[in-house]
Amino acid sequence: MWQDPGVPLTTVIALDHGFISGGQSRVAIDSALGLKRHGQHPIVFAASGPVDPVLQEHGIEVVCLDQPDLIHNPSKLAAARQGIWNTSAAEALGDLLSTLPRGRTVVHVHGWAKALSPSIAGPIATSGLPAVYTMHEFFMLCPNGGFYNYRTQHPCHLTPLSGACWATDCDSRSYTRKLWRNMRQTVLKYGAKLPEVFDDYILISEFQKSIIGDTLPAKARLHLVSNPISAVDLGPKPDAARGDFIFVGRLSPEKGPLLFAEAARRQGIRPVFVGDGPMRAELIARYPEAEIRGWQGQAAVAEAMRSARALVFPSLWYEGQPLTVLEAKALGTPVIVSDGCAGRDSIEDGVNGVWFRCADADDLGTAMARLAHDGTAVRMSAAAYQSFWSDPPTIDRHVRDIMRIYRAATGTRDAVGSLADTRAA
Repeated sequence: MWQDPGVPLTTVIALDHGFISGGQSRVAIDSALGLKRHGQHPIVFAASGPVDPVLQEHGIEVVCLDQPDLIHNPSKLAAARQGIWNTSAAEALGDLLSTLPRGRTVVHVHGWAKALSPSIAGPIATSGLPAVYTMHEFFMLCPNGGFYNYRTQHPCHLTPLSGACWATDCDSRSYTRKLWRNMRQTVLKYGAKLPEVFDDYILISEFQKSIIGDTLPAKARLHLVSNPISAVDLGPKPDAARGDFIFVGRLSPEKGPLLFAEAARRQGIRPVFVGDGPMRAELIARYPEAEIRGWQGQAAVAEAMRSARALVFPSLWYEGQPLTVLEAKALGTPVIVSDGCAGRDSIEDGVNGVWFRCADADDLGTAMARLAHDGTAVRMSAAAYQSFWSDPPTIDRHVRDIMRIYRAATGTRDAVGSLADTRAA
């Protein structure tokens, strides 16, 4: 196991939720645990609870404001104010940062859009501490966080906050919320100047890097660091030519569940869905042949993916780095992935899975037909397993990579007395 031999650093890990509410908070909490295990001093700063008990069990300091997030705030007006400028969060973060040692402290923000708000820019800038931001999504650059039009169900290529952007109803809920989000983005960019606060940006995939281009501040250093996942090596899959084509995740429009169901119907294949969400009723009505298992526990999801012939990942939007794709590979399950999301970075087309043209049901069906061939399924299963376990994205590797960024940002030295690697991805 890699060990960091330098002086211990304090890292303030800031995020919306102090519990695992999705991939973003999962990575943040896992990194806190990993940093603690490697002798560092992580402090988790979160707006909304409850706090995940695993943090306290491992002796990790937590500052949780116990605020509702924007969705669960009983007052829409209060939520609107909080989302644009969370005064309490700014004050609490400022109080915390003022107590921490200079030269040995880094602020690492994983998320702000669901509770913390752009107000965190002020205390971070005032502290003078080096700051790192992980781009789990695109809220730093796009008002709805995805460069995606939820009405047309296609990626959006408009310039954020342009006249065309203001005029376009792209929000998943309402045009009113779209206007509110544009107001928040205006505050973020021109008032708080949140993007300017961060010296280092962590991107989680090459695909994400290609989408962002040169839209981040010119002074920012960009780093490519994969998200970590925890996986158990069960060995190569013994029955790779059996099982269903499955979808794992939330049944929402941007995830492409209807696309999968339609492609499966055209191939005479029964689609299996492990998950739930707002499109469940429409799926049942339009595709009664589909099997919808609902939300499952972690062990049941892993078993479903292990026993599947292939995971289908038909995402329609620019997902940064879907962990489900990596988890499937770890289990020896090939992945059929849209070429319009970062899941493609983890799949070598025709080797450990298949790419298909984003939003194209016929092309997805063709990919499924390839994996329906037993020999192809066996070959790709073996390749999926091997490609993951030859260099697994473990939490130790993740901590090693972020510690190099922290060392460079603070100017602290590694074991041989040289500055940590500052090369951008």
